[in-house]
Amino acid sequence: MRTIPIYHVDAFTSEGFTGNPAAVCLVDEPLEDREMQNIATEMNLSETAFVTPLGNLPFHNSSHFSLRWFTPKKEVPLCGHATLATSAVLFYEIELSFNAVFFHTLGGKLIAKKSDDLILLNFPSEKPSAIQPPEEILLALGIKKYLKSQNVKASKSVECLYAEFSNTLVVVLKNEKMVRELSPDFESLITAETPNDIQGVIVTSKATTAPYHFISRFFAPWLGINEDPVTGSAHTILTPYWAKKLHKKQMRASQVSERGGEMEVIYRNARVELIGDTVTILKGHLFL
Repeated sequence: MRTIPIYHVDAFTSEGFTGNPAAVCLVDEPLEDREMQNIATEMNLSETAFVTPLGNLPFHNSSHFSLRWFTPKKEVPLCGHATLATSAVLFYEIELSFNAVFFHTLGGKLIAKKSDDLILLNFPSEKPSAIQPPEEILLALGIKKYLKSQNVKASKSVECLYAEFSNTLVVVLKNEKMVRELSPDFESLITAETPNDIQGVIVTSKATTAPYHFISRFFAPWLGINEDPVTGSAHTILTPYWAKKLHKKQMRASQVSERGGEMEVIYRNARVELIGDTVTILKGHLFL
């Protein structure tokens, strides 16, 4: 019987049972796609990561790894919190001697570095393009109903953009209160007709609560994730947007889900740096 070390890590938080949980599987020999999907479905977390050393090296001697991420329903091309969780396992659980590791992924080459007591991720940035607000999405998110209750026209309070690589819609609202009080209808989100292939929706606004510069929430019922607690990949889209809007390269972001989480972000044009903390909650073995 084959056994695989597995870790349950809360990412983008310094406090257990908050932030975004991910499962991290240390795979010395690649698994079949079907096996990875079955494991991710069994874990039932927003992402399960599978990391394998490259070059036929053992984990302790490698600084280059293959990294793949699966939701309970499908593989995704980029995931921030599960990359942070994977980095924490490599740096702190198996105690690599390297201070930086390189991940080869469907989303490109990613870098993770130790940064004092935190971990710095270096990801490609994605600049979204402005689109017309999709009416059915705004209805399903509850935005139109909310604005109507406040006697505000959607055209004056909503900006919409689309990130093509990640198939992500960005909805920018005028204030933090609106973002926090949204209560989406997830079934209606899945069936909403849109001109774009939407796999996730970010709702964001400028922050009014110190020390944060902007806040967000992320919804992806198409991927089996109604609301993601903290979404690193969403911040590769949000960081270029808010850097331009706020005239800042370095910012602090809060994702205001029920569990909550936060990170520092730095915009470096074609790249974004995400800096966050983790807490390992559980470690053990999978039996295949």
